[in-house]
Amino acid sequence: MSFKDHFSGHAAVYASFRPSYPPALFDFIASLPARHGLAWDCATGNGQAAGGLAERFERVIATDGSAEQLALAVPHPKVEYRQALAEQSGLDAGSVDLVSVATALHWFDFDRFYVEVERVLAPGGALVVWAYNLIRVIPEVDVLTDRLARQIVGPYWPPERRWVDEDYRTLPFPFAEVPVPELWIEEEWDFSRFIPYFTTWSATARYRKATGHDPLEDIGEEMESAWGDPAQVRTVRWPVMMRAGYPRS
Repeated sequence: MSFKDHFSGHAAVYASFRPSYPPALFDFIASLPARHGLAWDCATGNGQAAGGLAERFERVIATDGSAEQLALAVPHPKVEYRQALAEQSGLDAGSVDLVSVATALHWFDFDRFYVEVERVLAPGGALVVWAYNLIRVIPEVDVLTDRLARQIVGPYWPPERRWVDEDYRTLPFPFAEVPVPELWIEEEWDFSRFIPYFTTWSATARYRKATGHDPLEDIGEEMESAWGDPAQVRTVRWPVMMRAGYPRS
């Protein structure tokens, strides 16, 4: 089975500059399953969601197909990291109370993954998946972020990016769905923290590889001008898109 690995080549940058998920997200997730024994954090990357799950579950098994990402995962006494594909977890049947996928489901083979979810979930277990769309700051900066994402590196996004662009609304999800809250990721950044974030995009890495050119050189100065004083701390936000539910059978 092929593994669509768009992040191992810049795993250290990803670990350093991706945002953290808010506690409210994990509080909602913990409300879904009947029990809180074992959570499977699938495609954990560097463990960004695993720690939040570990505060609400007795154990977390966090898997990823990328050894480079796992090498940078933050250790936690309740989290066990394993290298495994989403569609072939290696977990025991009926052993998992929650399956979570943070910012990764759009890369999966949906049909095979959903079969694996139904195999590993215990009675009363739930699946929750989420991602986030383009970073929002102020209108003057946002218009430049949109230009970078859609025009400069736009042709270099992998095709699966469409599911994010459509806010996960059209993504296949053959489970009995439940309503999800409206959530935002929020952090406080100055400009020196803001600009490296764009190097974590898969499209940025693909653009650089294809052209030998840094796309941020085309727009970085405009972004800095729109931001104002680079030392000024601004609230940066990402809208969260989420689907959650239970096996139908």
